[in-house]
Amino acid sequence: MNTKVRVAVNGYGVIGKRVADAIMAQSDMTLAGVADISTDWRTRVLQAKGVPLFAGTAEALPALRAAGMTAAGGLQDLLSSADVVVDCTPKRVAATSVPIYRERGLKFILHGGEKHAIAGHSFVAEANFETAVGRDATRVVSCNTTATVRTLTALKRAGLLRRARGTLLRRATDPWESHLGGLMNTLAPEPEIPSHQGPDAQTVDPELDVITMAVKVPETVGHLHYWSVQMTRAAAREEVLDAFRTSSRILLMREEYGLEALNSVKELMADRGRPRGDLYEVALWADMLKVHGDELFYAYMVDNQAIVIPETIDAIRALSGREPSRNRSIAATDTAMGIGGDVFARPGLQPSLGMS
Repeated sequence: MNTKVRVAVNGYGVIGKRVADAIMAQSDMTLAGVADISTDWRTRVLQAKGVPLFAGTAEALPALRAAGMTAAGGLQDLLSSADVVVDCTPKRVAATSVPIYRERGLKFILHGGEKHAIAGHSFVAEANFETAVGRDATRVVSCNTTATVRTLTALKRAGLLRRARGTLLRRATDPWESHLGGLMNTLAPEPEIPSHQGPDAQTVDPELDVITMAVKVPETVGHLHYWSVQMTRAAAREEVLDAFRTSSRILLMREEYGLEALNSVKELMADRGRPRGDLYEVALWADMLKVHGDELFYAYMVDNQAIVIPETIDAIRALSGREPSRNRSIAATDTAMGIGGDVFARPGLQPSLGMS
């Protein structure tokens, strides 16, 4: 029996390319290949890495070959060599491939652009890893929902969470395609309250009492969240920070770091050698956090391109059933991806914090 989980990635865009790299960094997984339809610079970089490329559609196969690219076959060929497929195709496209995955009896992972009902399960590792173990499918929720569930789960685990109300300042578009569109010189409030992230968080943990409001802003670096939380009781500020410290995927930033804005946090990640400057953690401003009796206020940054990548790796382990422990999976993912510990420690000397 192959001891490594064989993983196929369908779609090589913003999320797909990061998922593919993360899979290759894991000692218990192997990347079976990537399916896509593009013949531009993105898939050419993939080929330069020596990763097998498959055509995402029947029409794409001759197009890839006509463009001088080596296509190992079609999507069905890729799926035949995989235990799990991670679908990273654009919103609503993934749903059209689900019947193919189900017909093959192949375990599959969707992302936040798809509806909860399609997979029947939504996933954030620290909140509900165990409920995904051995399932046929799950959906890794969106970047904003992932961050929401991570921080609220840390408070809930400490017995501090009663209800939460959040305002989300959302980037207008992904950085790589900001030349194609996006907001300029305006703000665009989402037309409904609650915005979709609050109800989406409840698909992961129905017990969360959470309401969100969101506004799109004219920048592409990441998202910024402001939260007002009523706790179960009055608590000291340090007790709240200790609750957040139980998560290796929440980075507490201190004023002395000089990380005053989203761009400086991204630059720190690049200086630390993170691939593409990716921030996998929720970057929470610790000194800004305030407690007034049973009321808690805090703010953090979300990297929309990166935060769901470690969650996807944990979801692969859960579906495969080969690692039933949330703690061990998170620790393995964190170690492989350099998550946790002091971001200013020398690389290789600071262990991942993991989960206690």
